[in-house]
Amino acid sequence: MVDAGFGRECAEVYAAARRGFVDESVARLGVRPRTAEEVHASSWEELEFDIARWIPAFNMVFRILIPSERRLCDRVFDGLAPFGDLAFVAAVRTQALQLISFGDAISSSSRAPERLFRVVDMYEAVRDLLPDLDPVFADPYSAALRAEVTAVCNTLGSSIKGIFMELENLIRRDPARVAAQGGGIHPITRYVMNYLRAACGSRQTLEEVMEGDFGAVGGAAAAVDPDRPTSSLAVHIAWIMDVLHKNLDIKSKIYRDPSLACVFLMNNGKYIIQKVNDSELGVLLGDEWIKQMTNRVRRWSMDYQRVTWGKVTTVLQTGGPGVGGLPATAMKQKLRMFNTYFQEIYEVQSEWVIADEQLRVDVRAAVAEAVMPVYTALISRLKSSPEARHDLYIKYTPEDVEACIQHLFEGAAK
Repeated sequence: MVDAGFGRECAEVYAAARRGFVDESVARLGVRPRTAEEVHASSWEELEFDIARWIPAFNMVFRILIPSERRLCDRVFDGLAPFGDLAFVAAVRTQALQLISFGDAISSSSRAPERLFRVVDMYEAVRDLLPDLDPVFADPYSAALRAEVTAVCNTLGSSIKGIFMELENLIRRDPARVAAQGGGIHPITRYVMNYLRAACGSRQTLEEVMEGDFGAVGGAAAAVDPDRPTSSLAVHIAWIMDVLHKNLDIKSKIYRDPSLACVFLMNNGKYIIQKVNDSELGVLLGDEWIKQMTNRVRRWSMDYQRVTWGKVTTVLQTGGPGVGGLPATAMKQKLRMFNTYFQEIYEVQSEWVIADEQLRVDVRAAVAEAVMPVYTALISRLKSSPEARHDLYIKYTPEDVEACIQHLFEGAAK
């Protein structure tokens, strides 16, 4: 037939026969054709189900079915390459493009952050396949199919970049109207940190797709350890962390009590450090970033001490050695003021939360270090004053004060 000039017709008949087999084989894989409009209108739960079927189907079709069709076609059309190549492409093109179009539709659909992990799975499936396609799609007729697979790999990679950008937008859009109870860890902090930790499970893939023009986030580079090379992913995550920090700073201003704002920032800062230290985020952000974040938490702790306990320790001051004659009435007044301040602080702050045990211990220790010496000194001087009935004014013994301090920030336990 080929010698008689019917090569193209022969290829078409062969392709029609094999196309039916290819269509039936793909149908058995459970992948249903979806238009871009259908994909965009579907819920994410439906799309997750479709993606879970698409990935093994994509691998089966491009790794087994299509190469098998290529080998069969080469045998049938041995020595008749142009017609064999034409028949091969005609047999597999429809189903190949159907699978590719689903990847394109997913790439152009919503870029909600929760979609990242499935899109990464799709990207990795396509990327890992590309080297094996060269011998299968080596002829001019099938080169366009090879280009389509490369293109969907690129669009999936671009989608991953877009999803990361959307995470920044999600943080910025998170409303600053509702405060975390007791100054605890805010839901946006938990979400972002757990999200980034999970994302780092695909660190190599993310670094690969992030190696592009990210001039818009280049300002975050200073936040990453300058003593080591930085990837675009590291720079981008540092930028996300900076956006989160600014968002938390805005949220801290919801609290009318400046002391509680400090506790809120301490809690969230400490949580961020923990999540960075026990994951690959620590490798990406580097020791210098962790050091800077630790210093921030320390400054917030110092701000808390100053705002909350500064007036208390000032009231308790009895003067230096040369002021030994402080009148008993003045000491009584100081004690009354202390009793009022301390009771207010204890009643309120025992309901607050410091989630991290070590941070809670450190803050309590700093409070005790600031308060106990001056309070003990005042009590001692009052007791030694012959003109004062100290038992009428001492509401808290030093041991009572110490015990109360050790019960601060237990709101979560209660």
